[in-house]
Amino acid sequence: MHARSWMTIAAATAMLLTGMAHAAETAYPTRPVRIIVPYPPGGTTDPTARAFGTWFSDKFGTTMVIDNRPGAGSTLGHGIAAKATPDGYTLVLGTSGGLVVSAAFGTKLSYDPVRDFTPIGIGVYVPFLIVVHPSVPAKNVKELIDLAKAQPGKINFASPGTGTPNHLGIELLTSLSGAKFTHVPYKGGGAATVDLLAGRVQAIFGGAAPWQPHMATGKARAIAIGHPQRLPQLPDIPAIAETYPGFNNTTWYGFLGPKGIPAYVVKKVNAEMKRAVEDAAFTKHLESIGMVPTSTTPREMGDMIRTELARWTKVVRNAGIQAN
Repeated sequence: MHARSWMTIAAATAMLLTGMAHAAETAYPTRPVRIIVPYPPGGTTDPTARAFGTWFSDKFGTTMVIDNRPGAGSTLGHGIAAKATPDGYTLVLGTSGGLVVSAAFGTKLSYDPVRDFTPIGIGVYVPFLIVVHPSVPAKNVKELIDLAKAQPGKINFASPGTGTPNHLGIELLTSLSGAKFTHVPYKGGGAATVDLLAGRVQAIFGGAAPWQPHMATGKARAIAIGHPQRLPQLPDIPAIAETYPGFNNTTWYGFLGPKGIPAYVVKKVNAEMKRAVEDAAFTKHLESIGMVPTSTTPREMGDMIRTELARWTKVVRNAGIQAN
């Protein structure tokens, strides 16, 4: 066959494939999409997934099915998502807990957080506050550190469990400040909250939303926030980074698919995530439950996973701690 004929066929084939890809992108999704949430209903992951799910449903014109799959510190749900068919009809609200913290502690996982997922984008940051019992005289993180240094080991710092992001915040603060706290791990945040309100423990890294009612009644007091900057909704609470530059104890949630999902799925979902967090009403809703809405590219999310893995693995190693 003449060379020109081959070129004509190749060009026609390329145009056909381009047209098919465009058609697939325009059509997606053509049936309900499952969003795996690796935690039970309640908390902050479930309402975040439902907020984005509602937005996607409205914009895509199809149902987004929220599938809560709690267990094994969120690693069960992440594992199910990693093994799903990579056609774009199963996504997961991935969390730094399941993608970074568990791996940093050396937990045996059924998935590789870097190799087994296709990042789509981070949707929210979830900052932790340092909350203290009213009997603690410290009004800011410097005063808390001074108090802890004057009484090494006397400040009981609670967490929802060894190996949680809350626990890592304690270890990071310890490494940067040289203060000595006594870590008191609980089996979940509920019991830790009860004991702090009762004064049986003095401090905790806790999410902004669940602690705000207790702060409003004076039963607890926030003295600092682990996010790199102050929150617009809590402007009077200083960032720990203002005292210890580089401190960052902020978890995050974002969407991923199994490895190999079509590029047009990533592009289309990421674009709607960006539009969502640019919407004033959507942003206000997320901020009301303690979230910091954000928008990243898929590559930025992948870079975040790798960077956080390295950072927290170092903190865990230096502290000599192991997850339960």
